[in-house]
Amino acid sequence: MASSNVPPVTRGLHLIFDADDTLWENNIYFERAIHQFVAFLDHSELSPTDVRAVLDEIEHVTVADHGFGALSFTRGLRACFERLAEREITPEDAATIEALGLAILAQELEVIDGVEETLTRLGEHHELLMLTKGNEEEQRLKIERSGLADHFVHTFVVPDKRTATYEALVADCSLDSTLTWMIGNSPKSDINPALAAGLNAVFIPHQHTWRLEHAEVESGHGQLLVLRRFTDLNRFFLADRASDCAPN
Repeated sequence: MASSNVPPVTRGLHLIFDADDTLWENNIYFERAIHQFVAFLDHSELSPTDVRAVLDEIEHVTVADHGFGALSFTRGLRACFERLAEREITPEDAATIEALGLAILAQELEVIDGVEETLTRLGEHHELLMLTKGNEEEQRLKIERSGLADHFVHTFVVPDKRTATYEALVADCSLDSTLTWMIGNSPKSDINPALAAGLNAVFIPHQHTWRLEHAEVESGHGQLLVLRRFTDLNRFFLADRASDCAPN
């Protein structure tokens, strides 16, 4: 259950941050590639919504088999084109589809407004960690390009985020679950499994969260806060705002 009450401000919290669409923009590039893919396919009968439904179905399979990231996404585009194309697929077609997916890797990384300043302030009071899922090489490259790595005492890249992932992180880093908060935009990967593992969570919705990450926020053992923007974290986790952060 989401709460508008603010937890007592405590120094020395462990704040774990998701990366994609929490610290920097990510899914907007996939959405642009999908829009271009639909236009290139130019199906005579299926609407863009119909094509997207087929792609979503295929992505469920490719993610399960090949994980998350641009390389897996490119596999999905290729499989979708092979299923739906109304013409013989040429080498030029295959190269175009490949380029649509892999172009995501070359996109300039856009850190979300206020993230760097907020991390700087929070890091003066709390221990910051990053937990991101996806292809190890792709995610490490994003972390490097973001310029944010120095804000975190640890950065972890995992294949997926499940309850067991958070339980293992707590054990490996000797964290106190009651003093640990997971901060992210995905109910499916960031919020629900963290709460189920006994952590607290901060849900910061992003209007372009990947469709396969959508889920209802579930109740768990920890506290849950829902914020509108990343910079709102300052209101809750900075000791110098303690007077503003007393529970109602």
